[in-house]
Amino acid sequence: MTHPVPLTRALLSVSDKTGLVDFARALAARGVELLSTGGTAKTLREAGLSVRDVSEVTGFPEMMDGRVKTLHPKVHGGLLALRDNAEHRTAMETHGIEVIDLLVVNLYPFEATVAKGAVYDDCIENIDIGGPAMIRAASKNHAFVATVVDVEDYAAVLAELDANDGKTTLAFRQRLAQIAYARTAAYDAAVSTWMAQAIGEAAPRRRAFAGTLAQTLRYGENPHQSAAFYLDGSARPGVATARQHQGKELSYNNINDTDAAFELVAEFPTEAPACAIIKHANPCGVATGKTMLEAYTRAFDCDRTSAFGGIIALNQTLDAATAEEICKIFTEVVIAPEASDEAKAIFAAKKNLRLLTTGALPDPKAPITSFRQVAGGFLVQGKDNGAITLDDLKVVTKRAPSDQELKDLLFAWKVAKHVKSNAIIYVKDGATVGVGAGQMSRVDSTRIAARKSLDMAEVMGLAAPLTKGSVVASDAFFPFADGLITAAEAGATAIIQPGGSMRDQDVIDAANERGLAMVFTGMRHFRH
Repeated sequence: MTHPVPLTRALLSVSDKTGLVDFARALAARGVELLSTGGTAKTLREAGLSVRDVSEVTGFPEMMDGRVKTLHPKVHGGLLALRDNAEHRTAMETHGIEVIDLLVVNLYPFEATVAKGAVYDDCIENIDIGGPAMIRAASKNHAFVATVVDVEDYAAVLAELDANDGKTTLAFRQRLAQIAYARTAAYDAAVSTWMAQAIGEAAPRRRAFAGTLAQTLRYGENPHQSAAFYLDGSARPGVATARQHQGKELSYNNINDTDAAFELVAEFPTEAPACAIIKHANPCGVATGKTMLEAYTRAFDCDRTSAFGGIIALNQTLDAATAEEICKIFTEVVIAPEASDEAKAIFAAKKNLRLLTTGALPDPKAPITSFRQVAGGFLVQGKDNGAITLDDLKVVTKRAPSDQELKDLLFAWKVAKHVKSNAIIYVKDGATVGVGAGQMSRVDSTRIAARKSLDMAEVMGLAAPLTKGSVVASDAFFPFADGLITAAEAGATAIIQPGGSMRDQDVIDAANERGLAMVFTGMRHFRH
């Protein structure tokens, strides 16, 4: 059936009652009969609307604490009947089943219940049964029935009725059905994911992911690729939850890089200002300072060239002095927990600069599931939230690191976790001074990072590159001594690495020959 269907009867049963009364009143004004259940019916009656209880239609009362109220042939028959099928029409007449042309349902707030940390039994009670059953029935029969699961579609239904003399078109009902099936799929995904976690099932036989569209993007990584941004419903502070104060719409690459920047800067406690500058998901400068301005300028000095057009993340409030300095170069995005009014006013002159505030930092130790698509499937793993302390370090060389070297080694190790492998990070006095990322050979990453520092020394007019007297972090073990030797030649005095290579002793011997201190972590941070 492709011609418009008159809307004569609607069943409304919602948990979220936002806009309900106005929508129902608009339907009633168009001659639509209203059926409803429980709290929804009560709300409509209190607003002065005429409503038939579903229990009156079915001849059965709501029972079992509301668990059973719509699971009845007179409800599902009204949703599923094919109006152009003589046999279906006969069955309806025989059993007193009335057609339902519009179903309006939003589900029990299961996701919100889980998010607030409810106990197991409360989560179970917030799993909707009748709602998804009706949604699936109505959506299957979209040839005749319109299904609404989102409050934001109320206005669209009314506009459709006005444009089609009180009827809905097939194309409209098809679009609503697709939205409805995606909603029940997302709901089931949330339930199954929660239950797997609740019972300690790390690798369930079946796994589902779902999201809600936040933004249709202009394109993906490249202009010929389509793209969109979806939210998973979690409250983790970051680009998905941030408030954008100014600037044009975020792009695919902006979102990806901003996430990388904010997750990195969150590694550093808020007691001291910290700044991370990201380019193509890799840090080109990370530093702490006595002030946010100092943290930013020290991060910027690691690689001024790459910082152009980058993403800046701060772990404290963006202030006016830092905003003034940031404005001296082109920057795509700045993200911080907060921004002062003075800083916002300064940025206002940079119309294309996006400013995001999140209200908080994400917890770098929180357990999160991440996934990546491959041909024919996807890989799932826990987020790399591994961390080490001084007590975890094993000194393997004759010389132990000094107190300052230890501070810098731990700083470098935090950064290494966020750099694409093979990763090499030179750090001096709480700031990166050279970053080598994503190379096929570890020694090449070591050379590139040292070369960048040498280039910056020339730009800044320094007598020697800042790698002189620095420490080095390697995200995985040195398979040969050549990488360590290159770092030593660049002026490094201490090394932090996982250890675990069959040639560890060769690397240790090379460090001892050059007077380097080296510690093993027993943990690696591959990032592909």
